Amino acid sequence: MSTQTGPALDTPSRGHALVPGPKGLPLVGNLPQFGKNPLAFFELLRGHGDMVRWRFGRNRCVFISDPECIGELLTETERTFDQPRLGVAFRAVMGNGIIVARGRDWRRKRSLVQPSVRPKQVKSYAATMASSAVELADTWSDGERVDVKKEMAALTQKIAVRTIFGVDTPADSEAMGRAMDVAQLEIGKEFAGIGALLPDWVPTPGRARIRKAAAVIDAEVGRVVARHRDGETERPDLLSRLLTAVDESGERLSDEEIRDETVTLYIGGHETTSSTLVWAWYLLARNPRVRAALTEELDRVLGDREPGFEDYTQLTYTQAVVKETLRLYPTIWLITGVAKEGARLGGLPIPEGTRVWSSQWSTHRDARWFPEPEEFRPERWDATNGDEIAEYAWFPFGGGPRVCLGTRFAMVESVLILAVLARRFELDVEPGVVEPVPSLTLQPNRDVPATVRAR
Repeated sequence: MSTQTGPALDTPSRGHALVPGPKGLPLVGNLPQFGKNPLAFFELLRGHGDMVRWRFGRNRCVFISDPECIGELLTETERTFDQPRLGVAFRAVMGNGIIVARGRDWRRKRSLVQPSVRPKQVKSYAATMASSAVELADTWSDGERVDVKKEMAALTQKIAVRTIFGVDTPADSEAMGRAMDVAQLEIGKEFAGIGALLPDWVPTPGRARIRKAAAVIDAEVGRVVARHRDGETERPDLLSRLLTAVDESGERLSDEEIRDETVTLYIGGHETTSSTLVWAWYLLARNPRVRAALTEELDRVLGDREPGFEDYTQLTYTQAVVKETLRLYPTIWLITGVAKEGARLGGLPIPEGTRVWSSQWSTHRDARWFPEPEEFRPERWDATNGDEIAEYAWFPFGGGPRVCLGTRFAMVESVLILAVLARRFELDVEPGVVEPVPSLTLQPNRDVPATVRAR
């Protein structure tokens, strides 16, 4: 990929101005429009301008679409922007993990978690990623009908269980998987519905369901943590690294912190990659030219052997397929921040307490940054002949100091899985549109049936 960074971020080079968005209703503001279809609403806001005022209930909000402003928001988080306080459902699942922690607490947790997902460690997990994909490929046969959504979820869940927990027993993942499915659904419902405005103490059926799911997650993680603590041998998995990590004062993560960071890693290694792979197969089935180019690279680089970590850098087109998939169907579909005193965007002051929003979905589909934005065109990521892509026009993993720590893990996992399976098979996904559902991550709205075709 080639990038152009443009002028300094504090220069209002594009004549930024705060403009009014669509008129809202008393008390609830624009929540009904947002709740009906958040993705379409973000595109509507983008049509009003690059910095648009709107209201989420009584909360003052600004929606930004220009990469310069997005870069400011991402790089200034922790200094002039805070993480927002998210809803009951989100907090019940994620706790106070690294995604939501602030200030000194966030810096401490990042220093403890980061070593477990550094490139050297990701390299050690790559063999598990590839071998797990090979095990799935060995079960497929020519002409078989499969549900791509279920197959990718089961595969990435197996990899997450093996790399994070160091176990391989289905009982360790099935209960967790069911609970996470409930969590995805309830977080999406609360975030886009009236539940987003209700005080924490108000009981609702959805909140009862999310607390029940969170209890299952707590029990499953607690059981595996206890097993690790009782073990006498050193394990190479992520959980073991978290259990032995110490901060600069010599303290380790508490049991509650271990739980929160483990869930965060699980979602990053399972839910996000699974969704990305489903969208990749969906797009490949509808673009035979891209599928042929992918096959050509896999045959040229791999021949008759399975891929390993050392092949990752050579599989440039496969990487481009994943990047283009993340452009069109970004797993993380929005970012938010709350302005502190002195916050600015595009050279303009942002009042303290204003909630600033930006959407990967909307920005990634903006024709100003991506010509023919609706087209699935991996060639735009070619380092030599690709498009000039502005910095922060593509940000599926966030950016700045709070960039997703699992970025390398997710990219390597997606590329290796795709390489293993696409080298042997094509998936003829049945006709019909699959719509994205914005919940905790961007998920397909239904099963994705396909016919397996051996190459």
